[in-house]
Amino acid sequence: MSNNLSTDATDSAPQSPARRPNILMILCDDMGFSDIGCFGAEIATPNLDRLASRGLRMSSFYNCARCCPTRASLLTGVYPHQAGVGFMVQNKGTPAYQGYLRDDVVTLAEVLKPAGYFTGYSGKWHSGGTWRRATHDAKRWRFDDPTHPTPMSRGFERFYGNLAGGGSYYNIHLADETGLIELPENFYTTDHYTSAAMEMMRQAGDRKQPFFVHLCYNAPHWPLHALPEDIERYRGKYSRGWDTLRTARHEELKGMGIVDKRWDISPRDEQAPPWTDVRLQAWEDTRMATYAAMVDRVDQNVGRIVADLEARGELDNTLILFFSDNGGCAEQVGCGPRDMEIQITRQGRAMQFGNIPGMSPGAEHTFMSYDLPWANASNAPFRRFKHWVHEGGIATPFVAHWPRGIASSAGSTGAIRHEPAHLVDLVATIYDLAEAPYPETYNGHTIQPLEGESFAALLAGKAWQRQQPIGWEHEGNSAWREGDLKLVRRHKCDWELYDLSADRTELSNLAARHPEKTRQLAQAYETWATRCGVLPFEQVRAM
Repeated sequence: MSNNLSTDATDSAPQSPARRPNILMILCDDMGFSDIGCFGAEIATPNLDRLASRGLRMSSFYNCARCCPTRASLLTGVYPHQAGVGFMVQNKGTPAYQGYLRDDVVTLAEVLKPAGYFTGYSGKWHSGGTWRRATHDAKRWRFDDPTHPTPMSRGFERFYGNLAGGGSYYNIHLADETGLIELPENFYTTDHYTSAAMEMMRQAGDRKQPFFVHLCYNAPHWPLHALPEDIERYRGKYSRGWDTLRTARHEELKGMGIVDKRWDISPRDEQAPPWTDVRLQAWEDTRMATYAAMVDRVDQNVGRIVADLEARGELDNTLILFFSDNGGCAEQVGCGPRDMEIQITRQGRAMQFGNIPGMSPGAEHTFMSYDLPWANASNAPFRRFKHWVHEGGIATPFVAHWPRGIASSAGSTGAIRHEPAHLVDLVATIYDLAEAPYPETYNGHTIQPLEGESFAALLAGKAWQRQQPIGWEHEGNSAWREGDLKLVRRHKCDWELYDLSADRTELSNLAARHPEKTRQLAQAYETWATRCGVLPFEQVRAM
């Protein structure tokens, strides 16, 4: 790769677009490993399945376990602490934990735009500090504050979406590159974020430029907001419960060859009751049906994009990437007031916050989550959830489609590659394919080197293997993957050691049997953590 050139990106000349692909990077929010059809789900995702069948799936692709750390890493090609978002978007007073993108990193847009790419961002931002969402603060939002960077201040020409994190799918503080704007009628985030992204891609076509468009859905993050017709397609489908669902998905994943048949499914999480003990089974069925409807809607919109690209003759040379920012979310939404959310619907009705037993989710006035047992099914066959760095928190389905650039495989199922890769590798790959020089300096700042390794060879059907280990830390949850060995621990717990080639579901802890290897890997992790600016989580929490 030629990603360490001595040049300032602000002075780089545009490259010829002849061989370089358009790039559409689609990021879902809180979607588990087995939540789409081509990764074992019963949820109808025919458009994503079609992309997978004509492209490539990666079975061991990793994120950073949480929404904003993942987004910071994905935008910059370095680990979250190096990007400034080692925890969340609150400013903790150190460069690694300032809660917004640092000046010594560059975003994908800041590298690709000088290389001749049109750059657009549609959807959830969540990389620029804390943006209060309460209605009475709306007029005080500033778009020129360096401690609250926006897509426009970090290289994107066009923006449409939400600068904050999660929130209603129907009623948000919507912004574009000019500032806050009025919500259109019948607003629903998934649909409107898609429409904006499509407009950006068309604008690039009008300019005869290759495009980089980052489409960031908030789906299927809570609240459970879905359209009635989508929910009805799934009502009753989950009446057999989460135990049956987990088993069915595991069997599908084995049959597809995405997971090894030797890997046993992890046990039902200890906090999830057996389905036979659940009293409100019909209500639970509706909660999962609503979640499935949100994923279904994402797929419908992917279909809109693909049809438009195909009609305009752009599909063959567009690299479409689809993945999630973390594993399924086990968080339970409480019933108390939420001062960070808009409190009323667009019609003036008071919101009802919390997982109120018997209350149907989906409508604008509700604000619910699907809870731990269903998240356990979303992450099948793995352990743990969003926040944790066991496989259930960091493994994402990954689909890539690029007819002109991805090697075709025999049959009609597409290629499946099992080599482990991380978000930072994706950034390096994009720069490689886009022939975009990575700067040593930018806007007067010395830029940190990329942490990733391009897997362009893998897309072309050639041999590829990551040379460096991968590290994780979030809220004191830590992990280190070196080859097939993974060291992992929950906050304040002892290190666990797993051989992922034989046991990716992390059921057989080898730490006691191999204490010297455990110590060796732990030391390598500590060296990485020190280099990245990781602090003890108790210290971060006290800041």
